[in-house]
Amino acid sequence: QRQLVESGGGWVQPGESLRLSCAASGLTLTYYAIGWFRQAPGKEREFVASISWNGGSTHSADDRFIISRDNAKSTLWLQMNSLKPEDTAVYYCTATTVPYIGAVVRRADTYPYWGQGTQVTVSS
Repeated sequence: QRQLVESGGGWVQPGESLRLSCAASGLTLTYYAIGWFRQAPGKEREFVASISWNGGSTHSADDRFIISRDNAKSTLWLQMNSLKPEDTAVYYCTATTVPYIGAVVRRADTYPYWGQGTQVTVSS
């Protein structure tokens, strides 16, 4: 069974940083492009960041969010800096074998594999 598991979520104050991790079982992350999406209560799911299978290309919705990966460790991360209350959401790690080209990397339907999500809460 192919599974993605997010970790690292929690509560932080505005201006602080948080790093989310994504690990996989049942699939070799090396062969997959990875995306992070988030969904806040009452809002639509939105793109956060993505990275190609070899880490050579990345996209981010905000310069505060930095995606990276280490295929040797089969792990990837989402570094989130200068967090704001509006960043509060459930964050999902996703994976796809679709070629990492153009606008498709920002579309949720590009990614067939999703984790259960990790809650990030930013408040004072």
